[in-house]
Amino acid sequence: MSIRWTYAFVDRPAGLLDRAGEFWTAVTGTRLSAPRGERGEFATLVPDAADACVKIQGVDDEDGGAHLDFAVDDVPGFVGTALELGASLAGEHDGWAVLRSPAGQLFCAVPWRGESARPPVTHGSRLDQVCLDTPPSVHEAEVAFWSSLTTDWESLPGSLAEFHVVKPPPGLPIRILLQRLGEERPATAHLDLACADIEATRADHERLGARLVARGRHWTVMRDPAGGTYCLTGRDPETGGLPRAAR
Repeated sequence: MSIRWTYAFVDRPAGLLDRAGEFWTAVTGTRLSAPRGERGEFATLVPDAADACVKIQGVDDEDGGAHLDFAVDDVPGFVGTALELGASLAGEHDGWAVLRSPAGQLFCAVPWRGESARPPVTHGSRLDQVCLDTPPSVHEAEVAFWSSLTTDWESLPGSLAEFHVVKPPPGLPIRILLQRLGEERPATAHLDLACADIEATRADHERLGARLVARGRHWTVMRDPAGGTYCLTGRDPETGGLPRAAR
């Protein structure tokens, strides 16, 4: 049951989807596909000369968020394994499925369509990570779930005690970071970009309509023009790793 490709989904309020699409295509150097879905709620961020790994979805949640799609050879087999590990089925569709992790994080199992070419670094950054924000009471169980579901990925502690990284094999475009929250509240998820220069990327994003929210140890929290929060992180955009001095 190999994961052949990964997608990060930008989930934003349906009424602000156009604004979100304009921003995220600009910062990733992509163009937006034609909308699809019953309400035109889905679109793909299409790169040049590479395979897409980011999509966008209009949702009813006013805060939006993010989620992961796993492209696999055997969708029913992947779903069955996820359920055995403690996931629940949130929705079945023709050829794909929506699931929830034990902590309630949504993710999807979709058919692999031959994707293999990772998009390049754009403007000194790369959207390469979905961060799953988990309450303390379920953090360890959530780490165990994602580590078991991604059997051929590397699961290792992060740079700080509250982080845990689940890193895919070389070539897969999106990795997972689990962050233990400081309080008990519902699980959420957000997007992370690896940046060669956080301040330069921040300035570029602000020119496109994003706003600074907060600065952390080696990350900066931003809010995009559609109201969704995301992070600019001081990691190598090629490898996804932290500089040695930051570890």
